[in-house]
Amino acid sequence: MKVESSTIQNKFLRVQTLNYGASLFEVYHKKKKINLILNLGSKQNYRYKHPSVGSTCGRYAGRISNAKFKIGNKKYNLNANEGENILHGGKVGFSILPWKKLNQTKDKIVYQLHSANDDQGFPGDLVVNCTYQLINKYLFIKYEYKSNKSTHVNLTNHSYWNLEKNKKNMIYSHQLKLNSYKYLQINKNLIPTGRFKNVNKSIYDFSNFENIRKKLDYFKNKKLNIKFKGFDNTFVVKKNIRNYVGTLKNNNTNIQVDFFSNLPGVQLYSAQNLNYKKKLFPYQGICLETQYFPDAPNKKNFPSTLIKPNKRYTCFTKIKIN
Repeated sequence: MKVESSTIQNKFLRVQTLNYGASLFEVYHKKKKINLILNLGSKQNYRYKHPSVGSTCGRYAGRISNAKFKIGNKKYNLNANEGENILHGGKVGFSILPWKKLNQTKDKIVYQLHSANDDQGFPGDLVVNCTYQLINKYLFIKYEYKSNKSTHVNLTNHSYWNLEKNKKNMIYSHQLKLNSYKYLQINKNLIPTGRFKNVNKSIYDFSNFENIRKKLDYFKNKKLNIKFKGFDNTFVVKKNIRNYVGTLKNNNTNIQVDFFSNLPGVQLYSAQNLNYKKKLFPYQGICLETQYFPDAPNKKNFPSTLIKPNKRYTCFTKIKIN
């Protein structure tokens, strides 16, 4: 199937999407004349394995330990693709699959994907709709999904944000604030231990605006494995009426991006492992992936990702771009 691009726009924003991975290829700020996310360059690259650049991750965004879980008394073995664990849905995750375009208007587009029973080891025939919609300065991302069997689902958009005009300037001049006072403790394989840690007076404290470079310098000065030379952590979003998650801003371009979601967590990834065909490099973008917690199928104290048969579920993220 060929790669097809579609464009939605209004007077503030122009968004280009691709059918492969139901991906965001461009989020263009019309007034500033800047694309705010990274992409793979050639659209044909989206047909093959890539670091989920702008794509929808599924069936399960994030990691599941030992690539297995139980539903009731039945064990399910999944398609491990990161050592013994599974990341972002397995070897053939949603980010490299062609989605069907259901409909499109000037400011809204809907993609759909059918994932068959036993896809990457997950039970149930799953149908997912991904909607992108522009309303004034907001980009809405909505996922609706339904399965004919009990299964686990966790969906997120995996855009790498960079608010600089020149993307080779990396993310060092960005400032980040998160509506979070707790994060998930992880082990050496980045799997949550099940413990919640307080961010207070730690490197994980983003309760006020923090300069990204200053934070990353902390990791660079330590003798750590490269995968730990930055953030790849789940932050617990503090519940609030507005569903506010956090804000990314850049003082060079004077652009601010506010994130809102009804999901319980946000994965902060500072792209320390990003490396793609001499086009994309470590620390060139920053991911703020609104989602359920990694390894929730194996952690009873985490918000459940289990969905019941033939029941429709929905989650959303809205992004305000100033």
